[in-house]
Amino acid sequence: MQQAVDREQVRAIVDGWRESGSTIALVPTMGNLHEGHLSLVRAARSVADCVVATIYVNPTQFGEGEDYASYPRTLDEDCRALESCGCDLLFAPGHPTVYPLGLENSIRLLAPHDLSSILEGRSRPGHFDGVLTVVARLFNLVSPDLAFFGEKDFQQLLLIRHMVADLSLPVRIVSVPTVRESSGLAMSSRNNYLDPAHRAAAARLSLVLAEVVDQVGRQRENWAQAERSAASRLKDEGFKVDYVVVRTSDALAKPSSADDGLRVLAAARFGNVRLIDNMKIF
Repeated sequence: MQQAVDREQVRAIVDGWRESGSTIALVPTMGNLHEGHLSLVRAARSVADCVVATIYVNPTQFGEGEDYASYPRTLDEDCRALESCGCDLLFAPGHPTVYPLGLENSIRLLAPHDLSSILEGRSRPGHFDGVLTVVARLFNLVSPDLAFFGEKDFQQLLLIRHMVADLSLPVRIVSVPTVRESSGLAMSSRNNYLDPAHRAAAARLSLVLAEVVDQVGRQRENWAQAERSAASRLKDEGFKVDYVVVRTSDALAKPSSADDGLRVLAAARFGNVRLIDNMKIF
């Protein structure tokens, strides 16, 4: 596996691949990799000639009081994991490569209000502006044919698709299903903040969402009651609930009886750790 840390290095490698006619897939990450990240690399490996993974902890997507400074940085372990699953290039740029004119002087993208101001956007103002800004910059640096994102961050996935369509970016976005621990807990780097007892208890979030899937699947128009019941159950289980909602899969709008694709999405704190999860209903 090759490695690059700046624009010149990554462009020299990628341009060589492109000249030979290879297809290039990108897997953007912030490092501290787990099986969910590696599933993206394997999915990319199965369809592309060359796979690039990026590791960059992007400061513009963290809000005040969030864990930017303490976010786990485990580059050596991540390198070994990426090499073991067939990654061709690790691109681990620093701030001067991603934001060459400095963070304060950088041009930022603004996420569309209707999709970015709800759910995660309501809880983390400006977060999706930072996500879209850095993803666009990584696309420009790597110029991939395909980019792979997990469905765990479902709102993020929709916004990246929106950005690609709106800016006519020449990259195809591929989604990969959420990878879960044996308990059902959606894999996340922030799970490492949980001690073993809290980690086991946090898995109840996925069990409650599975109940919503079953309830709404059987009674299609009863989603409001399902939301209330799920929030109440999570509170009883010790969670501090941010939201539990049933929304359309294409725009995260409140559903109607005519909608075919629905998904339940939730965010809740267990102890000091904020967890998010979602599941497809139908």
